[in-house]
Amino acid sequence: MNKVIIPNGANAVVAEYKEQLIPEYSGNPFIEALPPVYSKEEVVEKLSLYPRYNPEERRLDDHYRIHMVQRLFQCFQPLSIHLDLESRISRVIRQGYLARNPYKPSYAESLQDGYKAIQSMKWELSSNASFRTTASGFTIIGVSGMGKTTAINRVLSLYPQIIVHSEYNNTNFSMYQLVWLKLDCPFDGSLKGLCIEFFHKVDDLLGTDYHKKFGVGRNTVDTMLSVMSQIARNTALGVLVIDEIQHLNGAKSGGDEKMLNFFVTLVNTIGVPVLLIGTTKALSVLQSEFRQARRGSGQGDMVWERLSKDKSWDLLINALWDYQWTKKEVPLTPELNDVLYEESQGIIDIAVKLYAMSQIRAILSGREDITANLIRQVAKDNLKLVRPMLEALKSGNIKEIAKYEDICTVDIDFLGFVDKSKQSLDWDMRMKMLQRQQKEKEKEVNLSRKKQAILKLLDLNIDAKKAQKAVEQVLDGEESLEVSEIVIKAVQMLSTNDKPKRKEKSKPNKMDENDIRFIVEEGRKNKKSAYESLKEKGLIKQVENDFFKAV
Repeated sequence: MNKVIIPNGANAVVAEYKEQLIPEYSGNPFIEALPPVYSKEEVVEKLSLYPRYNPEERRLDDHYRIHMVQRLFQCFQPLSIHLDLESRISRVIRQGYLARNPYKPSYAESLQDGYKAIQSMKWELSSNASFRTTASGFTIIGVSGMGKTTAINRVLSLYPQIIVHSEYNNTNFSMYQLVWLKLDCPFDGSLKGLCIEFFHKVDDLLGTDYHKKFGVGRNTVDTMLSVMSQIARNTALGVLVIDEIQHLNGAKSGGDEKMLNFFVTLVNTIGVPVLLIGTTKALSVLQSEFRQARRGSGQGDMVWERLSKDKSWDLLINALWDYQWTKKEVPLTPELNDVLYEESQGIIDIAVKLYAMSQIRAILSGREDITANLIRQVAKDNLKLVRPMLEALKSGNIKEIAKYEDICTVDIDFLGFVDKSKQSLDWDMRMKMLQRQQKEKEKEVNLSRKKQAILKLLDLNIDAKKAQKAVEQVLDGEESLEVSEIVIKAVQMLSTNDKPKRKEKSKPNKMDENDIRFIVEEGRKNKKSAYESLKEKGLIKQVENDFFKAV
């Protein structure tokens, strides 16, 4: 995609319209400009994030290796729930645009309704009979530390945030399309804080000045909500993501209900899908009137439970275990796997941090290996704040678990999301594919560097066969080199091989006896100076004698 920079705004991509296989998606520029609908294999490839790693790094000094351990936090291993999340967001965005086709009269009418709402300062918009929403949101509720926010950010990164339209089907169509917007619920759950953050974010992205116009002064919250709704329409907002929804617990009396009702308005009247994300603390809020008021979740709500000790857990730990910077390489054994699960209780954030801290402890202590006892000791020393919660999870005692809202068991009946018709993934085959892809990742990186190095050598007019052979020889000895280093070493190698052999110095021809060089050389053998040898042969004359003879 071609990228452009919006004046005073962010980077955007120029719309490229794609042919749609699904009939209802055709003829809608908002949908046709989106990336294609990805297969599960494509999603895995695009979501996976495996930081650079070279086993030779284990030989480096301690102070370097403890920095490298931080790479563990960059690793992202797609699991089944991530594939499910990507599929839901893909459907939510496209379904939300179905009723908001800019080439249909109902879209223009909805914009007009928004303008009237701002004039009347009424944000609870009356339903337009000609507008029938196709939008549906869903809620993600889960234990803290399971990577909900990280996963959402990874999935949203598959979509350009801003698409610039200028012409569609030979018709002028000038518009900025805001595909997604992610906000954090204010810590005090205030509607005004949410509106102000919305204005700030849109201004930063599109170079507008909504905050200056509507976010300051005497504007009421109702006016701000009305303007916020109209902006969502004008920018063709694809999905609004609200994270940390549990903060609504701290809202003033009636504030949580008003905010949730506003989200319902966005979905029902404006057609913008809303995705709410929160910990299990948010359950008390969502069990209020919002459950009855909100539009039924067409995509089903998601429960983001801690990992069970199954193939998903094994896939995650296998991915992490490859990143090991202790001098002694320790294979992943069933005992180590069990201890990591026991001490983290399947909470991803704790598992990653525990593995990282165990490596650092092993490196700094000089023991340079990872054992089950080491992991237990590190957990005991460094997880004191979450120890009571982890012990509650280990015990399986519902009363103990219920003391901690962030980890309490989710009421599945309340969420009502269980889709019994959902097709189960064949995880045996899926896991093998993911693990194979993971192991081949490093090979692909090496292959890519090899190709780049060969191409640079070809640019230097070096024969293709010689270039390939030289690069292979360089990589055979040192696989961790950068492309520029490979090229330099290959050129040096080729220069050495092509350097002509030194010709032996030819013996000098025999000199004549009257040759000055011969006379001097012979004199030196007899311990005579050059002057004495030349004078003896009559080649040096006395100046005085010649002078007097001339007189």
